[in-house]
Amino acid sequence: MTQDPQRPRVGCGAAILDAQGRILLVRRVKNPEADHWGVPGGKLDWGEAARTCAEREIQEELGVRITAGRVLAVTDMVADDYHWVAITYAADGFEGEPTIQEAHALHEWGWFALDALPAPLTAATRDAVAALRAT
Repeated sequence: MTQDPQRPRVGCGAAILDAQGRILLVRRVKNPEADHWGVPGGKLDWGEAARTCAEREIQEELGVRITAGRVLAVTDMVADDYHWVAITYAADGFEGEPTIQEAHALHEWGWFALDALPAPLTAATRDAVAALRAT
């Protein structure tokens, strides 16, 4: 029996801003980047469009509906024990109040001003925030 070759994984998420310009962040349970704060999102499924993945994962994790807009950042995360590519979209608005729907994936969530972010941040979130600040 042959072993499947290692392959990069793809994660998709979105930067969601409220009316005050604060960003919605979640504190992750799982690796990579466990206990880091990041934009909500999750793993791309086979045959799924990346935008659809971001919208689905955010609804599954937080009960919030978004429409994924423009791409803010594409982040390569390569280490000895993982290889992920993270696509972060800007959310074109949102509906609903965040509540943790998947406690196995998220510790907590919060709204944060872009100049008062918690630490540590995920790599994808650092890239997304840099893109938001540049616009």
